[in-house]
Amino acid sequence: MTAEIVNSALQHGMIALVIQLVLWPLFGLWSAGGIAVALFLGREIAQHEYKGGGPKTVSWDYGLLHHWNLDSCLDVALPLLFCLTLALAVWAARYGHARRH
Repeated sequence: MTAEIVNSALQHGMIALVIQLVLWPLFGLWSAGGIAVALFLGREIAQHEYKGGGPKTVSWDYGLLHHWNLDSCLDVALPLLFCLTLALAVWAARYGHARRH
């Protein structure tokens, strides 16, 4: 695993957190995280479709099934991990606070 792959995945995770935080007041914490992760998943699928010749030349599931590698998996997995961690931390803080009072 190269530093470039790690840096890219970390950047994607941080961007997803920003998206989650911005959308939190509009959609709620969990939905905002889901939207952020879905954006990165869709982006990766679209990139894979273009590697196969473009969305008009490949089948509907091509981007979902082909060209996945460590880099593209981490570009989706780290946003998922970052957003899930934030949502669980906020949930735990709220739940812990409610149990103490």
